[in-house]
Amino acid sequence: MPAFPSSRVDLLLVHSSDLHVDDATAATKHGAGLAGLAAVLAIARAADADVVLLAGDTFDNNRVPAGVLERTAELLAEAGRPVVILPGNHDPALPNSVFIRGGLASLPNVCILGITHGEAVAYPDRDLEIWGHAHLDYENMAPLRGPRARSTRWQIAMAHGHYEPPHNLATPLRPSWLFSDDAIAATAADYLALGHWDRHERVGDGTVPAYYSGSPDLAKTVNLIRLTATGEVLVSREPLSQS
Repeated sequence: MPAFPSSRVDLLLVHSSDLHVDDATAATKHGAGLAGLAAVLAIARAADADVVLLAGDTFDNNRVPAGVLERTAELLAEAGRPVVILPGNHDPALPNSVFIRGGLASLPNVCILGITHGEAVAYPDRDLEIWGHAHLDYENMAPLRGPRARSTRWQIAMAHGHYEPPHNLATPLRPSWLFSDDAIAATAADYLALGHWDRHERVGDGTVPAYYSGSPDLAKTVNLIRLTATGEVLVSREPLSQS
């Protein structure tokens, strides 16, 4: 990893995933989803976070009705800070995706990988880059393929897929959207924000801090990532409001 000077200020990121926003009458496992999004953004405002990371399946599907999309856009516009969204396997970045139909791609504080940005978003004032490969369709893909060379003091990677430890990789029947320890380590990122699992969990061999946030309704927390002026990466969980 190239040597970079220490940052002069701390940065605080909020990481969540698998909100599965949908119409309340159609939703089952995840409820309406809007309550989860509102709770995540409320935590970000209370903590005065620099950036919010939503690591896939923000929406349950690409058929979410216009009224729900309108309310989602309002919540994101009112977030008061940058929001970086990675489309997942439920809400891939199709030409007529929810992100386009709902007007999310036109919100000035919202960056959608694979739609408003190719694979990376840069925040020069924070010396920060956030990158990830969006799901572009419903087919299998490698979430951590082609890691980016570091060009900023801080680099965050995002991925939506299924982690398998190395000893399971020989199993003939495996989930799609797969990655393992080598792919995680190859990112050399300061933090890897993962989505696809409903539970909170740290994965990998420890080379890179790689965490699933879990879904708001099941994990009932978000991950807080503090990038300190002295170069530390501190990860903690913050409970979401139950209201």
